[in-house]
Amino acid sequence: MKAFIHDNFLLSNDTAIKLYHDHAVKMPIIDYHCHLNPKEIAEDRKFGNLTQIWLNGDHYKWRAMRANGIEEKFISGHAGDYEKFQKWAETVPYTLRNPLYHWTHFELKRYFDIDTLCNPDTAKTIWEQANEKLSSKEYSARGIIKKMNVEVLCTTDDPVDTLEHHQKIKRDQFPVRVLPTWRPDKAMAIESPSDYNKYIEKLEQASGISIHTFDSLIEALYKRHQFFHDHGCRLSDHGLDTFYAEKYSREEIKNIFIKVRHDKMPDPEDILKFKSSLLYELAVMDHEKNWTQQFHVGAMRNNNTAMFQQIGPDTGFDSIGDRSVATSMSRFLDRLNLEKKLTKTILYNLNPRDNELYATMSGNFQDDSIPCKIQWGSAWWFLDQKNGMENQINILSNMGLLSRFVGMITDSRSFLSYPRHEYFRRILCNLTGKDIEAGEVPDDMTLSGKMIEDISYNNAKNYFLL
Repeated sequence: MKAFIHDNFLLSNDTAIKLYHDHAVKMPIIDYHCHLNPKEIAEDRKFGNLTQIWLNGDHYKWRAMRANGIEEKFISGHAGDYEKFQKWAETVPYTLRNPLYHWTHFELKRYFDIDTLCNPDTAKTIWEQANEKLSSKEYSARGIIKKMNVEVLCTTDDPVDTLEHHQKIKRDQFPVRVLPTWRPDKAMAIESPSDYNKYIEKLEQASGISIHTFDSLIEALYKRHQFFHDHGCRLSDHGLDTFYAEKYSREEIKNIFIKVRHDKMPDPEDILKFKSSLLYELAVMDHEKNWTQQFHVGAMRNNNTAMFQQIGPDTGFDSIGDRSVATSMSRFLDRLNLEKKLTKTILYNLNPRDNELYATMSGNFQDDSIPCKIQWGSAWWFLDQKNGMENQINILSNMGLLSRFVGMITDSRSFLSYPRHEYFRRILCNLTGKDIEAGEVPDDMTLSGKMIEDISYNNAKNYFLL
């Protein structure tokens, strides 16, 4: 029987097959946004079994298991690793037409050369075959990254991070460049004064600056921003529910900050003003150093209060939000552009309702400094599946320049997520091949092949200057 994940998987025509195998497959990966743990890379972690590398912390799989009625102890709880894997294998057949079915078998194939469909009957065999390979050195954290032809990966790091693990990775002369990304979300989160002040104490320790005023907050963040820059950081990232661009005065922001530092709850209007002010200041820092700023916008997080209290954030209880974004995003970008402080920017939306909005907004602030300075980012989180990727590619083609697109990211905490780049490239090649065979794009493999190679690798290489 033909393997499910075969050489021409998702490639439905001869031109797509040629585009993929002659152009896409050879390109290295620049993973410019992920959530891999730099400590595990620095220590070159070896994973004890398939559950440790595949299921632990993977909220995509956790959500599917919960939907399948699996008891929480087999998901995030204290059940044994093999028991957890068995429950995942029990769930996999029910993920048909969910991207998890594709990803699961891509990952088994690409990392472990396993063609067997995952289900309760095959669980033991898959477990044993994968674990045998995981025991070898080439399946350590660094070995896996090299195996997947990764050239650069950018982790996601808080301003208070020491970056000691990045420093060790560099000292060890690991051939893959592992760079930090500045993620200052906690510096904006004044809606919980108690938690915020605990964070400010950490920022004080990291920066060596006593933070009692808004000006000293900016000074401390600026110092840490320079520290990140000195250690190779060239990208920032913000996880926002919407953009913030309220009108405010400097005096208002100073008073709001002092109020919060005295553990007093700010008014809702003050929260919006403070976030607007700090988001602007952070964007100015990025512009000064020619970084790329990324905005992941639209998640509605931690919806299940009971489970949040039990197991914390980032555990599979987030969903798509529906907050209005167009006006505030326009005001934010327009102010920076007017003041000539708008750096390279990537905009990611989570609500598919906003696809055309983001595609057209990115076109409003282009200039001659670099092609497609403002990018509409790849399909993200709940949208990084076949339908979501196709929609993003088609809409960007209609309303922007697909040929200048900087391509795919993993946005993942898992070392086994790199086939998402292959998944994206196959989908891109299939769409392009269909257009060529329909006569809607010239049958010029040099022209289309260059576009595939550029989107897969070259555009990111040139855009980020990594």
